[in-house]
Amino acid sequence: MRIGALRAGAFRAGALLAAISLAACASADRGDAGAALPAQERALPHGYVEGAEELAEPRPRLVIGDAGTGAARVLDLVTGAVTAVAPTAKAAGGTGSAGGGIGRSTGGAAEGFHGVGSDGRFAYLDALGGTATRVVDGGVWTVDHGDHSHYYLTGARDIGVLPGPRAVRVLGDAAVTAVSFADGTARVLDRAALEKGDLVETARLDVGRHGVVVPYGEHLLVAGGAAAGTAKDGVDVRARDGRPAGRVGVPCPEPLGAAVTRRGAVFGCADGALLVTVKGGRFTGEKIRYPDEAPRHDRAREFHHRPGSATLAARAGDAGVWVLDVSARGWTFLETGPTLAVTATGDGAPVLSLSPDGTLRAYDPGSGEETAATRLLAAPATGPGTTPAPVIQADRTRAYVSDPAAEVVHEIDYNDDLRRARTFDLGFTPGAMVETGW
Repeated sequence: MRIGALRAGAFRAGALLAAISLAACASADRGDAGAALPAQERALPHGYVEGAEELAEPRPRLVIGDAGTGAARVLDLVTGAVTAVAPTAKAAGGTGSAGGGIGRSTGGAAEGFHGVGSDGRFAYLDALGGTATRVVDGGVWTVDHGDHSHYYLTGARDIGVLPGPRAVRVLGDAAVTAVSFADGTARVLDRAALEKGDLVETARLDVGRHGVVVPYGEHLLVAGGAAAGTAKDGVDVRARDGRPAGRVGVPCPEPLGAAVTRRGAVFGCADGALLVTVKGGRFTGEKIRYPDEAPRHDRAREFHHRPGSATLAARAGDAGVWVLDVSARGWTFLETGPTLAVTATGDGAPVLSLSPDGTLRAYDPGSGEETAATRLLAAPATGPGTTPAPVIQADRTRAYVSDPAAEVVHEIDYNDDLRRARTFDLGFTPGAMVETGW
C-alpha cells in the first residue's frame, strides 16, 4: 500500500527537527555551569530509552481487536503493515500496595473486543463478555519535555489481562493509568511497571457506579466517589496510592465522562462541565455550565477528542452533539441528529460525526455549520449500540474510521473536505480500535 505523501513526507522532513532538538537537549544536559557529565552518562544520548528506537516524529499505530476471534492486531499507520499480537502465556501478575495479582492472558481466542481507551502507549481492550480487559503495548509513544518532545518505537506486545467486569474508561499520565470498571471500582496501574511488561496496582478505589478517576497534576482526581470520606457531588484530590490529599471546592453533580486537556482536567456534570487546574500544588475548579438546562438524556456523557487538545465532543443523546471549547469556557450544540461516533480534531479544527446511514460529516466547532460530508461506510448501521460499532480516532493530521462491514479502516484528511487519503484492508472485522503513539 502506498504511503500517503503528506504523512510520509513529514516523517522524512522531521529528521532535521529532531536533530536540532537533540542538540538542544544535549546542551541542556551539561548543566548550568557547562560541567562535563560522568563518562557513563556521556555514553547515553539525551532521551535514550533502552530497547527503543528514537524517531524524528510521531509514528502512530492503531491497536485493533478482531471481533470474530478476539485476536489483537497492530496497524502501523506509516507502513500500512498489520501485525498480530500474540497473547502472553505468563500466569502471574504484579502486585502493588493494593495487594493481589492481576491475571495474564492465556493464549486462547476470546469472544471479541471493543475499545476502551489508551494512555498514549498502551491500549486497553475490553472483552465483549465483560470478563476481562486486555492490555496491549502499542510499541509507540511520545515523551513531552515541554519545549520539545521525543518519539519512540519498539515492538508491539501483549502485557496481560485485568480480570473483572467491563472496563468503561481509561485515563493516564506519565506515572500512572487509571482504569475504571462498570461495578464502580477503579484500578491505578504503575506506568513504569507497564513499560517493563508487568501489571502492578498502586491503588484500588471504590468510586461508585458513576464515579470518575482522573490522573492529573501528579495526583488522582476522584469525582462522585463512594469511598469513605468522600462527599457527595464533590471532587477529591488523592495521592497516587489513593490516600486523601485535598479537595476541589466546586461541586460536580452526577459526574459522567472525563478528559485531560492542555488546559486542565474536565469532568462532565449534570449542570455542564467542571474544569480542574493546578498551580503551585493547589487544585481549583471552574464550572462551565450548559447554555440551557440540558435534559438528562441529552447531556454529555463521554468526551472524545484528539489527545491533548482543548476542544471536546460528546453525543447529546439522539438530538445531536455537544462541543466544549475549554479555552473559551463555552458549549456549542450541533444539530446532527443520531450519531454512531463523534470526535473533536483540535482547537478550531472540524468536529467529526458519523451518522447511522454511513455518512461522515464535518462541522465548524464555533458556528456549528456543516462544512463537508462524505458517504463512508459500506452499509448503514442501526445506531450506537451496533455490534461491532464503527470508531473514530484522530491525530494532528488525520482521522481513522473503522468500517466493520467492509473489514477496512479509512484514513481521512479532515482538513481537506474529508478526503479519503487511504483505505487499509484488514481481512478481519474490527471490533475495537484505539490509537497509540501520542
